[in-house]
Amino acid sequence: MRPAESIPLTVEEHRELGAELRRSRARIQELCTLVSEVYGPNNQAAFSFSKASEALERLCADMQAQTALDWPDYRTDGFYS
Repeated sequence: MRPAESIPLTVEEHRELGAELRRSRARIQELCTLVSEVYGPNNQAAFSFSKASEALERLCADMQAQTALDWPDYRTDGFYS
């Protein structure tokens, strides 16, 4: 059950989460490239890595937008990019 009023992540929590997601996104992209090179771009595993990479891109964009909503008076550009 959700609380009546949510408490946003702190600026520091957004920074830490952003750093983790950037590392994860970079690693998934590396693995995507590797699997695509080894098995070809039409391979199911390569396709799944590609979808995972796209999902992390969307997640980072969504979290960047959320950070701006949580902290509108704070410079939060680049936390997730």
